[in-house]
Amino acid sequence: MNPTATTLADAQAMRHADADWLSLALMAARNQTLAWLALFEAAAATREPMPREAYQNALQLTGHLAWRQERWIARNLQRLGRKGAAADARAASAPLASIEPQADAWWSQAAPPRAEAPAHGAPDAAATRAYAAETLETTLELLHTAEGSDDGLHLYRAALFDEDGGQRHFVALAQTHRIEGALRLLPERRVLAAREPLGFGAQTWQLGSARSGFVPANEQWAHAVVVPAFEIDAQPVGWAAFAEFVADGGYDEPGWWSNEGRAWVQALQRRSPRDVEQLRHDVLLRRFGRLQRAAGVEPALGVSAHEAEAWCRWAGRRLPTEVEWELAASRGTRQGFVWGDVVEWVGGSARAWPGAQPAAAFDDCAEQRGARVRRGVAWFAPRRLAHPKARRFEAAASDAGFVGFRSCAA
Repeated sequence: MNPTATTLADAQAMRHADADWLSLALMAARNQTLAWLALFEAAAATREPMPREAYQNALQLTGHLAWRQERWIARNLQRLGRKGAAADARAASAPLASIEPQADAWWSQAAPPRAEAPAHGAPDAAATRAYAAETLETTLELLHTAEGSDDGLHLYRAALFDEDGGQRHFVALAQTHRIEGALRLLPERRVLAAREPLGFGAQTWQLGSARSGFVPANEQWAHAVVVPAFEIDAQPVGWAAFAEFVADGGYDEPGWWSNEGRAWVQALQRRSPRDVEQLRHDVLLRRFGRLQRAAGVEPALGVSAHEAEAWCRWAGRRLPTEVEWELAASRGTRQGFVWGDVVEWVGGSARAWPGAQPAAAFDDCAEQRGARVRRGVAWFAPRRLAHPKARRFEAAASDAGFVGFRSCAA
């Protein structure tokens, strides 16, 4: 790997990236977005009807990502000066006009009202690509006139974080609609041998991120937390372990489920995680339309927080707390703590931390009633997102995407 690629993949370095590094990363992120759009466009040309719906969603998502970047940078006069994270146009006057008069009507939402029947006059792929190219060009021009401080570069770093994060939506869309060609855009996964749990002694940990470089709103701010001694799995719970829970009637035993989780299971008539074709004998999964065999040690994926908690109760264990997970991910990698292959549920509810600023530009991780927290990143995510402090809020019932979990000794 050359020095450029190494830096672009470094989560800590890119949170402090200067204008030159940001330019390279923003171009790479937009190119990846457009590669996903091309994939869905090709699938829609050969298959009906679901790939057509998936294509309309991908088209909308592409425009939405470009629209967000233009909305919070080119159209936001608060980017000027030393406002930094406070450069939030929601608290100011109406934004400047877009380069596309219909931009707000077309792309302000992440998904079209009815994906299978786009509105009359909605943009096609060519118009969306042109808008994505022109908005990026404007962003890069403004970037090279920005002050090189954390405040001056804040919105540009946030824009990179936003577009990198958007890749997970394309992957989830490809999985839902079984777009087999998605495998060509994804890196290969490594399957590691099983490892023994790790123990950590009692200590005080700085949970959250310090005030330096780019800090997403839901990581603000670092605060001391006393952590009792704990034992945590070295890697996420694998399919073999989850299959034992299923074979033992785990989905039918009310005692393993919370009231909310039990209602979820009954409403969906679940008997295994989503995308599972078979759990007995071999583990067979439907991935992007292709039937694949999974190794028993491979992380169980497509689970909701309800399923993760139910498995933990059945196994006599529990989900790690946020501080346990963060501490282990930060200090335990040399001892064998493996993360960065799947997104993981952790215990506790989604909440802001003391001193956090109100939601600002690009931020869509505001607290949601009943939401839970996911930590880590999936193997396909840009490596510059693989920061041990990163956290995302999702509904407990959400099982879309490649989400797993690990456990701690109860």
